[in-house]
Amino acid sequence: MTDLLDDHDVLLADLDGTLYRGAVAVPGAVDAVASAAKRGVRTVYVTNNASRRPSEVAEHLRELGFLATDVDVATSSQAAAAMLAEQLPAGAPVYVVGTAALVEEVTAVGLTIAARAGDAVAVVQGHSPDTGWKQLAEASIALRAGALWVACNTDRTLPTERGPLPGNGSMVAALRAATDLEPQVAGKPAPALVNAAVKRTGAQRPLMIGDRLDTDIEGGRTAGMPSLLVLTGISGAAEVLSAPAALRPDYIGADLGALERSAAELAPGPRDGWTVTFVGAGALRVAGDGDPIDALRVLCHVHWAAGGGPVTVTAEGPGAAAALSALGLDHGADGAGASSATVAGATTPPGAHP
Repeated sequence: MTDLLDDHDVLLADLDGTLYRGAVAVPGAVDAVASAAKRGVRTVYVTNNASRRPSEVAEHLRELGFLATDVDVATSSQAAAAMLAEQLPAGAPVYVVGTAALVEEVTAVGLTIAARAGDAVAVVQGHSPDTGWKQLAEASIALRAGALWVACNTDRTLPTERGPLPGNGSMVAALRAATDLEPQVAGKPAPALVNAAVKRTGAQRPLMIGDRLDTDIEGGRTAGMPSLLVLTGISGAAEVLSAPAALRPDYIGADLGALERSAAELAPGPRDGWTVTFVGAGALRVAGDGDPIDALRVLCHVHWAAGGGPVTVTAEGPGAAAALSALGLDHGADGAGASSATVAGATTPPGAHP
């Protein structure tokens, strides 16, 4: 039987939440990347983070045990600089809201750095912990004067060991409010970063892998490639079940070990041992025993086919209750081995689907 590694020639992998969490590798991720490399499947590390140089990202990956060189890293700062270079003449002055890493990418494509708004024909914006009112005010002046605006990404938050903190998207929102303008976006879910990574590798059968529906999975779909969601980071089972069509993954796996399973095993669909039944408007009941993620795949198959929308999930029997608990879909018990959860998602007609 073939597996996902047989089906794809390059893995486009998100970083935080997919490969590592802060300073610790996600269990099994290092071995999964190494196994892919042994089988001739390259991993490209695709990140919306515009604050670090590719060399710094690669060094961090190597410290955690991953096989990574500088050219294996594709950042949103690189994609943003490329977008600017495609639209501006050589030497054009750009006002940078971001770190020295973003400045280096802008100059690497033959553009120059503007020190103030009056000199800038473009503004590029990436995350920096040092961004303040003065930088945003200068950028606002340039944008109101007609400067081109490129944002490295619009991630509202970024993960830290202290929890989610304001990301580049929060700073982009400040400039939106101040200017009533919209930026061009380089990072996921916009296609520029993902397409640049594919072009760099010459991949014919890429696979997008990530832990977030609203960046990684949507980014893969926008770029027209299949995607694997791993449940090791931001998006959990409830979010997957309720996801609108644009954010639904082709495959769902517990972690990167899923790469050595077949596409049929990972895609939402019927599974032996699990039955999902409609029990009323916006209500599903799951029965069975076995792998909780198989239960999730069946739930997604049934619910998505019916259009999605708000849904209450209940469990019939201890096996199903345990599965909902493992998936974080349980919100109490009825005393008879049943549990339920309501997730954002649409009403569905009666019927039963295995």
